Amino acid sequence: MTYLNGTIEPVYFLLTSIAFIILSAIQYTKVGKTIETIYLAILSVFFLICYFTVILLT
Repeated sequence: MTYLNGTIEPVYFLLTSIAFIILSAIQYTKVGKTIETIYLAILSVFFLICYFTVILLT
């Protein structure tokens, strides 16, 4: 259960990153290397970095 107390759980960043990795893999196999595939891959890396940053700061 999430609460509106201003804290973000690190697991949300990890789950979002995994979802973007899966989406980029599906996009790559269906369409190939497009700007959308690159964008999804960049988002997955960004959310992984956010995950590790939140883990290290808490």
